[in-house]
Formats: sequence, C-alpha cells, structure tokens
Amino acid sequence: MSDLLPSDPNNQMVDKVNAFEKARPRLLGFAYRITGSLVDAEDVVSEVWLRWAEADQDAVINPQGWLTTVTVRRAIDWARAGARRRETYLGPWLPEPVVTARRTNTDPEAAAELAESLALGFLIVLDRLDPVARAVFLLADVWGWSFAEVAVVVGRSEAACRQLASRARKRLQAATAAPTPWRVTDEEMVHRLVVAVTAGNLEMTLSLLAPDVVLVSDGGPSIHAARRPVVTSPRVANFLLNLARRLPAVGDSVDIVTVNGTSGIIVHASQAPKVVMAFEFQDERVTRIWTILAPEKLRRLDNPPNLQ
Repeated sequence: MSDLLPSDPNNQMVDKVNAFEKARPRLLGFAYRITGSLVDAEDVVSEVWLRWAEADQDAVINPQGWLTTVTVRRAIDWARAGARRRETYLGPWLPEPVVTARRTNTDPEAAAELAESLALGFLIVLDRLDPVARAVFLLADVWGWSFAEVAVVVGRSEAACRQLASRARKRLQAATAAPTPWRVTDEEMVHRLVVAVTAGNLEMTLSLLAPDVVLVSDGGPSIHAARRPVVTSPRVANFLLNLARRLPAVGDSVDIVTVNGTSGIIVHASQAPKVVMAFEFQDERVTRIWTILAPEKLRRLDNPPNLQ
C-alpha cells in the first residue's frame, strides 16, 4: 500500500490510506467469518479499498462505519457465490484454516469470544445460515452492535434483524456443543496424540479419543481424502495411523500451532501434501478433528493474516 501514498503528507489520500490500514484487520475478520475463505476475504477487502480510494471523503461522515458496511455487503455477495460453487465441491467443505494467536488483545474475555467465532466447528455451522443471517448474527452477537446499526449495514429492518439473529442463535446453539475453554492440557493432549500416532501406538491413540469422535477431511478437488466423516474412536484411530504411515518421517515435521483459535498441528512432509488439523476437546479427550489437505486452502499458513 506504500506505493499509493502521495508525496504530500497533507494530501487527502494519506488519511484514506491510514484509515483503511487501521481498519484492515477488522474488515478481514468480518469478511473471513462471513465467507469462510481467506482468499475470498482478501478479495473482498481489496475491492473495498478500491471503492474507498475513489470515494469522496468529505461526504463520508463515519469512515469506519462506511468501510464496515461496504465490506459486509460485499462479503455477503461473495458468500452467496461461494455457496453456489460448493454445490459441486468434492467431499466435505471446510473453511480455510488460519493460524492464529491465542490472545488477540489485552481483554481475555473479548479475546476468547473472538477466538470462539473463528473455530472451524463454529464457522461450519455458520456457513449453513443464509449469508445475511450470518452477517446479522456476527455483527449483533459477536461484535455487539445494536440492531439499529446492523439494520443499516445489511439493508433490513431492525425487527427483521432481530428475528434473523434469534433464528441464527437457536440454530447455532442446537448444532454446537458448549465451547470448552482453552486449557494448557489441550496442547499437551495434542502432543500426546502426535506421539501416539507417529509411534503407531493404537492403544494410546484410542485413549485420547472420545468414543464418538468425528474426523472430517477436506481434500478439495485435487487431493484424495475421506469423502465422508469418519466416526467413532476405532475408525478415527485407524485413519490417523494410516495417514501417519503415508507421511515419511512425519514425527520430525509436525508443528503444534493454534488453528482458528484452538490447538492444532501442521504436518510437513517432503513428498506428501501438507496437512492441517484442528482439534476440539471435551472431558480431556478429542471430540472433533478437522483435517484440511486442499492445497489451495493452505497457501497462507506461512504468512498468516492479521485479522480480528
């Protein structure tokens, strides 16, 4: 963006660039949660920048509100297009993973709430909602906007927004278990699972999995992956052990990271596709494993975006 800066520091474009860069992480966070795709979110934000660069700043009373409104509306359009593309998607579709920090700001409660709204399981359920309902729920329940403000952004009445948020809230509560707070044992459990799987220890692997654990794989159109969820601990354990056998020296190339606000791993192998896994926990056992192998969804792992 530095090449867009004019030589005159008093030029209006300087203020525009500064305002946009200040808002960028928040705008990217909005667009990512609505579309479930970092690539789409970045395209949305790039479009917003182009519109912002051409806008008459004197006519914009609230620049941050203007940027948010345009971002949300464009993200809704992109989400609708994405839903049409996924009608022909091979196998399960999972959101694009983002390697995130556990603490996004100095307010632990707010940071935890934002982390929960990035969790893959949450985004998957959110994706089942109509894009407008998705945006309304995020703005009202996650970011705490008033329904009067939300109504302006999505172009619906305040009463309609309340109804959309209520319906979305009920669907999300019915489809997702109560979130489990992050504990230091989560990373320890992931480490133990990695050790058990890479050692080929079936008994230890089973001991770390909940009986009704579910593993979902997204390989996209180019990578072979399970086309249906793998359910129950024996089947998931065998799946993980077979995966480890296909990845040479995998034990030396696993990074334990934070994926979308929860403990996860990145598996690197010289002659095999990169793999990202994110885990959900309950009662000290793994209950969900989200596995992403689709190369087009893993391009930004080494350069994660700053989003809120």
